[in-house]
Amino acid sequence: MYDPTVARLTYRALLGRRRAAILFVLPVLLVAIAVAVRAFAGADDQVASGVLGGFAIATMVPLIGVIAGTGAIGPEIDDGSIVYLLAKPVKRPTIIFTKLIVAIGVTMLFSALPTLVAGLVLNGNGGQIAVAYTIAALVASIAYSALFLLLGTVSRHAVVFGLVYALVWEALFGSLVPGARTLSVQQWSLSVAEKVAGDGLVTSDVGLPLATVLLAGVTVVATWYAGQKLRALKLAGEE
Repeated sequence: MYDPTVARLTYRALLGRRRAAILFVLPVLLVAIAVAVRAFAGADDQVASGVLGGFAIATMVPLIGVIAGTGAIGPEIDDGSIVYLLAKPVKRPTIIFTKLIVAIGVTMLFSALPTLVAGLVLNGNGGQIAVAYTIAALVASIAYSALFLLLGTVSRHAVVFGLVYALVWEALFGSLVPGARTLSVQQWSLSVAEKVAGDGLVTSDVGLPLATVLLAGVTVVATWYAGQKLRALKLAGEE
């Protein structure tokens, strides 16, 4: 289910000079904000939770997920170079699974690690806040990567749809409409973090059992359907 050659090509595409520069911006900004907040406000658990929840989980993780998930396959479909990969003797679900693993790895690297560093800077992991939000970033990275990889497979406007989901649905509707939070990867990941952090420091509108089922379900279904859509792509010689 994992092909090293596909993985190498995907890593090269995601970590190219231009896209890597974009990936570095948000983590650097998060750490810079953490340093500034610690310098002016000192170590405060509530402030640390506000910064990590409001910027790291609500903004940075989904945006990096959009870049990594859609970038793992979207550009190849858009420019037609995917046909060279599909012509190889590699099963198409294997291509999707390999690209998913790469997208997850890149998303975790550029989101979970900076979240941990920022949390340690903010309050030295008081109340287990740094660890809790790092775990939230890790589990969210998996679901976001699968979801946005699917978007990259089915639409030429995957980045636009990904941004709409991340910035409009989760950030806007998720904060204004209580029912929308149930369909939010952000809330599912916060449910996991809630069980790790101190009492009241992290909250979620979704219970942990439901959040776990939804995180696993979205990841599995999105990955399976992306494989089916890629399988449906026909090369000229296959007609």
